[in-house]
Parts: sequence; structure tokens; C-alpha cells
Amino acid sequence: MNPDESRNELGVVRMHKNAVSSLASIAALEIEGVKRIGASFKANLFELFGQKSFLAIKVDITRNEEIKMDIPLVIKYGYNIPETCARVQENVRLALEKMSNFSVKDVNVNVKGIERG
Repeated sequence: MNPDESRNELGVVRMHKNAVSSLASIAALEIEGVKRIGASFKANLFELFGQKSFLAIKVDITRNEEIKMDIPLVIKYGYNIPETCARVQENVRLALEKMSNFSVKDVNVNVKGIERG
């Protein structure tokens, strides 16, 4: 069985990396001080064409059902960057552990920019 699936009496449940990215994106954007996910040209281009920001989040699911991810963030001007990033890491970890069978090994936050709120 793949690490991103689990079996129950009714069958197999699979969780795609995009679903994990989407959960992480929602949890990160809940934190006050986060302007948006991603700052790359590719992420901005996707948003222009209606794609969601979760595509900027890189997710790796190991064989032990552990998640490692990189989240690029743009922080609002005036917020403490280390505190905001720590709150993002904790909120993402809690959301993923609550809503999936995965354990979160790494939530790496990369601050790509600062913008006015």
C-alpha cells in the first residue's frame, strides 16, 4: 500500500499531495500577518488564471506516512516574522494531523516577501 493511502472495511482512501497542499494553504492563511502563499512568478501566473495558491506548496510524503513540506509566504508589513512563521508552522501541523492519518515531520516556511496589508 502507498504511504498516501489507508484501507478500511469499505475500501481504500487515498490522499493526493494537492489535498495536503490545500489543507496547508488554508491553515497558513488563517494566521494573522500572512498576506498570501507564494511569491514566485509561476504562483502569480497560476493565480492570474484562477488556480489556487496551494500549488506553490511543495509536499513530500514518506513511506512512514510523514509529511515534509515547504511553504513560501508573503508576510504583511508590521508583523513579527519569526512569530508569524512559528504560528503558521504550528497551525499547519495541527490541521494536517487532525484531518489526516499523517504525522508532520517538517513544515519549512520560506518568507519570500513583505507587503503592506
